[in-house]
This record gives sequence, C-alpha cells and structure tokens, in this order.
Amino acid sequence: MTDLVLSLDAIDPDDPATLGRVGGKASNLAALVRAGLPVPGGVCVTTDAYRRAVGTALDALLADETDVLAEKARAAVLAVPVPDDVADAVRVACPDGPVAVRSSATAEDLPDASFAGQQDTELNMVGADAVLDAVRRCWASLWTDRAVAYRGAQGIDHAAVTLAVVIQRMVDARWAGVLFTANPVTGRRGQAVIDAAPGLGESVVSGSVDPEHLVVDPDGTIAERRPGAGGSVVRARAGGGTETVAHTDAAALPDADVHALTALGRRAEALFGSPQDTEWAIDGDGTAWLTQSRPITTLYPLVPGRPGLRLFLSANVAQGVFRPFTPAGLSAARHLATGVARLLGTPVDDPEQGPPMLSEAGERVFVDLTDLLRSRVGRAGARGVLGVMERRSAEVIATQLDRPELSVTRRSPLPAIRRVGRLAARYRIPVHVVAAWIRPATARARVDALVGEAERALPAPAGATREERLDRVRWMLTDAFAPMAPRIAPAPATGFLALGLAAKLLGDRARPGELGTVLRGLPHNVTTEMDLALWDLAVRVRDDPAALEALTAGDRPPGLDAFLAVHGRRAVAEIDLGLPRWSDDPAHLLGVLANYVRLDDPERAPDTVFARSAAEAEATIDALATRAGSLRGRVVAFALRRARELVGLRELPKYWLVTVLAAARAELAEVGEELASTGHLEHPDDVFFLGITEAGEDVDRRDLVRTRKATYDRELRRRHVPRLVFSDGTEPEALGDTGEAPDGALTGVPASAGTVTGRVRVILDPQGAHLDPGDVLVCPSTDPGWTPLFLTAGGLVMEMGGSNSHGAVVAREYGLPAVVGVRDAVARLADVPWVRVDGTNGRVEPQDNL
Repeated sequence: MTDLVLSLDAIDPDDPATLGRVGGKASNLAALVRAGLPVPGGVCVTTDAYRRAVGTALDALLADETDVLAEKARAAVLAVPVPDDVADAVRVACPDGPVAVRSSATAEDLPDASFAGQQDTELNMVGADAVLDAVRRCWASLWTDRAVAYRGAQGIDHAAVTLAVVIQRMVDARWAGVLFTANPVTGRRGQAVIDAAPGLGESVVSGSVDPEHLVVDPDGTIAERRPGAGGSVVRARAGGGTETVAHTDAAALPDADVHALTALGRRAEALFGSPQDTEWAIDGDGTAWLTQSRPITTLYPLVPGRPGLRLFLSANVAQGVFRPFTPAGLSAARHLATGVARLLGTPVDDPEQGPPMLSEAGERVFVDLTDLLRSRVGRAGARGVLGVMERRSAEVIATQLDRPELSVTRRSPLPAIRRVGRLAARYRIPVHVVAAWIRPATARARVDALVGEAERALPAPAGATREERLDRVRWMLTDAFAPMAPRIAPAPATGFLALGLAAKLLGDRARPGELGTVLRGLPHNVTTEMDLALWDLAVRVRDDPAALEALTAGDRPPGLDAFLAVHGRRAVAEIDLGLPRWSDDPAHLLGVLANYVRLDDPERAPDTVFARSAAEAEATIDALATRAGSLRGRVVAFALRRARELVGLRELPKYWLVTVLAAARAELAEVGEELASTGHLEHPDDVFFLGITEAGEDVDRRDLVRTRKATYDRELRRRHVPRLVFSDGTEPEALGDTGEAPDGALTGVPASAGTVTGRVRVILDPQGAHLDPGDVLVCPSTDPGWTPLFLTAGGLVMEMGGSNSHGAVVAREYGLPAVVGVRDAVARLADVPWVRVDGTNGRVEPQDNL
C-alpha cells in the first residue's frame, strides 16, 4: 500500500489534510467505518494519483478558461494513461471480486455543497483492467458539463478541485435505494424518507424506476407507504457491468428492513451531527449496508427558540429581503425589536440579545408566532394583518391552527384591550384620528414635522468618541425608532378607516377591483415621490446630450447628487443596516436611469401614467358615488377622497425606519474608520460584520470578520428561505396546495386591477436588472429599492405580499396590473416566455410565444 492508494479503514477523517487527499465521499465512508457502521470494504485512490496522471494535461486548459473548458478537459483526461505506479498500487489493493468504482471529489459531500450526482460511479467492475479504465472515467467525470456548472454556481475554483476514487466491494443487492434522515420536502427533522427498489441503487438515484416511497416518523411509525409504479431497475450482470430490466416485482420492502435502515440512518446522523442523505443496499442475507452518507444541504437550518414545537415567520421574507442579513443588520434588528417590545410594555434585559420572540437562523430573522396564535385576540390580529400584508402566510397559518401546539389558551381579550388602551391614551391616538378626519392637510403637516424634527436629532455631535457613537446607535435603534410609529400611524390609519367605511356603505355596488382603482395615483407617498423624482431626472438626462453621454459611460450625470441628497438613504434590502445606501453606492440607480432613458413612448411615461391613474381614481369615485345614491353617495365620495388624502402616508413608518438605519449606519462607518486605523479591522466597512457591542471592544476582529464573510457569502447562494417554519424544521407551506388553478393558471391575491399580457422577466435582485418597457416583472418580493423598476414594467407577479403590501400598493398607484402571494412564481415562470396577468381576479396565465 502506498500514498497513492489507502484502505478505507486507514483513513483518518479527523485529520485536516484528509479531505484534500481522499475527497468528501471517501472521508465520510472512513468515518462510518471507524464508527463501526456496516460499509463494504474498499480502498481509495488518492488525489495524488489524480494529479500525477492528469495535472500537466489540464494546466493549460485551466489557464484558458474558455466556454468549452468542460469538453476539452474531459477529453484530455480520458486520453491520458494511468501511470504505472498508480496502476500497480490499484492492482495490489483492489478488493477481490466485483467492485463499485465511485468518484470522490475534494469539493463533494460537504456541509454546504453535496455535489450529489455530479461525478460518475461505475458498478460491477470485474478485473483490474476494467477497474483502471473505470478510475480514468471517474477522473474525467470531474469535468462533465453538469459538474463544471455546479462548481461555477457554488463559486468554487475549478483549479482548486481534484478527485479521488473509491473502490469498494460490490453488494449483491436484493434491495437498494436512498434514505434521508430528515424529510427533504417538508424539512421535518427526525422523519426519515426512504426510496427503495429491487436491484442496485443506481435505478433509484438515476430515476429510471418509480421506487417504493416510505415516510417513517421519529417514533418508528411508518406514516406513509406508496408502492412503486414501474419503470426499469439496474442489476449486476454476470461477468461484469450492469443491465437494465423492466421492473415487474410488486414486492414491498419488509418492515423489519425499514426499521433497520432508519436505525442506521440515525446512527449516521449522530456521527456527523447533521441530517444525512445516505445510499444503502440490502444483500441476499438481509444485511443492510451503507454505501454513502453526505449532508442534506438543501435543508434550512433549524430556528432556535423556547422548548416545544413553535411556529416562526421569516421577517426577512415578509419584508422582501431573501438575502441574509449582515451581522450588523442582525444586531440592529435585535435592538429595534427591543424598542418595539418595550413600547408594548414587555421589558427586555439585553438589547443585543433582543426579545425572546426574535430568533435567527441562516443569518436571517424569524419571529416566534406561537404565543400570539395561542391568544384569541392575537390570533385574530395576526390573521388580519397578514391577510392584507402577506396573504399567503395567513393562508398557510390557517391550515395549522388545529395543531394542539397552537391551540388557544388565552381567551380573554381584556389584557390586550388594556395594553392597546394604554398605548392609545399615551399617544392620544383617538384625538389624532379625529383630527386627521377633519383636517387631513394639517395631519400630514404634523407628521412631516415630527419626522423632520426627529431626523435632525439623530446624529451624534461632532467629535464624538467611539463609545459615544455606539451609544447613539443604541439609542436610535431602541429608543428613537419605535415611539414614532404611534405618532405617525393615526393619519394613514384614518385613511384606511375611511376606505373601510366606503366599502361598507357600497357593499356589492362596488365591482371587483374598483376600490383598488380609487387608490391609484395616490399623493403624499414618499416612495412614489422618490420614483417620480428619479423619472424627472431621467428626462433631464435624456434631453441633455452631455449628461446622457456621462450616463452611458457609467458616470454620475448632473442632477444625481441632488436626488441623492433627498433620497440617498434608501437602498435595495434597505432594512439591513449593513448594506450600502444609494448615497454610498449609486450603481443601481445608474442602471435604472439607463432603463428609463430608453422609454420613448410618451403614453407610457411614468408621470403621464401616474397622472392618468389619479384621474381614473377620481372618475371611479364619482361613478361609485352615483351608483350609491344621493346621501349615501355623498358620504362615499367624502370617505374615498379622505382615503386618497391620507392612505399615501402608509409608507412613512417604513421611511422613518430607513432614516434611522441610515443614520446608525453613518455612525458605525465612523467607528469602522477608527477600528481600521488601529489594525482591529482590515477595512472600515468590515465593521458591518460585527455586532454593535463587538464594535466597541478593543479586540483584533480580522479573523472573525473573514469567517463571517465566508458564512455570509455561503448564505447568499441559498436558493430557498421558508416564509413559515416550525422548530422541528417542518415548512407548513410544503404540506399545502400548489396555488395552481385546474386550468394551469397560477393563482394569488388580486393586488391591482386590470389585465396585461407581457414578456416574463424574472428578477431576483434589482441591482443591475434589465427590464424592457412592458415586461411583466416576476420576483420573490419587493421593497422600495425595487420600485423604480415598476415605472417601466407592464405588470407585476410576486411570491410574497397581500393586498396592502408594499408592492401591491405601489403597483396600484402606477396602474400596474398585479397579482401577489403567488406560490413559487419565480421557479414556475422561469421558463415561461409570456404571461397574462389578471390583477382583478388574481390569476397569472402562461401564454404561448406571441
């Protein structure tokens, strides 16, 4: 035995150098062997052998990095001979009899990237020559198109990846398949999922057979058993190789085997400390063998919380921020939540920890809804708020309310009434509601003055020390933010009360979508005003050849600095304090302006569309008033016009939050400059990878920041974030309906009336996004940083949101047909060229190429 070939039982999986020598699959198999789990005996041809054989052949290709890298690299590897010393070592060490030859890449079976199925496996190889040829094919499989694309998506350098090969004794399998120690669909931990078929496991892994499917609860109960439905299975062929035969065996995997496999899975999970995706085989004697174990990388991390089964809502997803928060953003969220809790009369000892109902997982914020849903008043309030702000979440929650863990235990409304009453009295909310109803202009001026005065008080004084700046940040987040909400809220709340009154008086006299039309072209909305100001700048740039040339060259055009002086505090994903504001980096705005100047249809100009929407709203008010009758009609018209004067202020609390975050970010930036100057950070912006308390400590944080940046970058690649999740990992949405109508249309919440047919433009991140005029914008969710795209869109389809969510409101104001709360819209429309958006009835209908 040489360094070129190692026995599995000679590999030390705890040695830091092991992964680089034997790859992820072999390292995991070695760990299973050392733990005494049943693994077929075998050896590993190390990465030293791979480099010895193919290193020179690939050097020039890796430097080239052409579009045909995979094809050329694969051909080069297949052309090289296996070096004599490698071949000799394999001949000596190879197990007797038929073997399986499996690829084991150094970037494979890792905690955050499984690379499942990316490299090849050769089964039932007989004889040394066949084994050596299979080794070379495994080496070449490192360069399949799918493997190269997967590495690219994971951000892994091709030159840094090498491949080892595992050679194991073949199991003469009577049954084989895969076992997940957690449910990969619902996320539930401890619930095993087994897919099984007669013969070799390749038929299950490759998908050639419809396997028997079993779900086993944590207590061992077989909760689901679905028989296989045909296809073909792979069997070992006499003399070597495999054959595919029709699957006609209707036998079921015996219960005893099911329990034996789940027990093996639990042992593997305990060994590796995380849910495992295992491959297994049961031989003719009934012995179960593990042939592979790797982490299930698609599971979302468990959300920590208090004991018992608890339900969490993703604050990130609800706010349209699917990306992770920076550490500074998480720290800020905990301080903000502390301020809100204190406002509601709940003390919090440590703002850096935040209130108990706030949790974090996957660098994202989750809110524990359990106690709220156990209260009769809280349940009604949560369903009401989510019903208009995030309808899909409300619908999913409704399917879970019969769980005993969410049963109502607090029925009396008196505690909630007392708490709300104290808050209303303290901030004189009823008085301000009445005042807004009587004099809406005065109410608007009042809240504008409140916000302006509070904003001027935010910054720390000139020359403040680091600790003084950090104290100022804490004060902004915990004390300055929350009390502004009850001061601002009465004005827009009055507008919604007026809208509700009109709806009550109209009853069925109002047709679907008409009340939404009344809210088009709303004045006094800070987000709309920002978007129209950006359009006005685009018009001036378009009409100025020098400014247009500057924009085309990627430079700041004249007028942008003036825009940023007013609106530069905003950003995409702006609720994360750690992300740059537009005033820090206006690249996104330059891209939006470049889109705007291409809009040459005067009828589609955003200011024209906005004015037309406002006129349509007024006409609708007149029509509704006439339909309601004389006296009732006058009250309806009065109420609807009050709504138009006040509802636009609904964006002001979010604007205040963004203002506070921008001011806090400015103070932390100064702290970052000081920490970088003393060598505690490499760069000033690294301060946003620290918590607020950490930023005040005289400690070298450079290694910590590097680690956190790596975690943050990994989380940026996460494709799925649950909107709701239980503490055992179960995603209740995965248990429900698909949100698809019988005719194939996608369904959601009607958010802005009207219909439009347009080309689908799926956008996950508005930074640098390209949207042609008239395109239908399909996205997970939006915040104000997205809304400049609305001005050129033809329609909107959004996975998140309700009728009063941010995206829905702005879409209505622009007269943009919109459907929100459409489950998995991004994935389901990714390959659809055209759609018809019916914003009146909440339907999204895929169309043939037009």
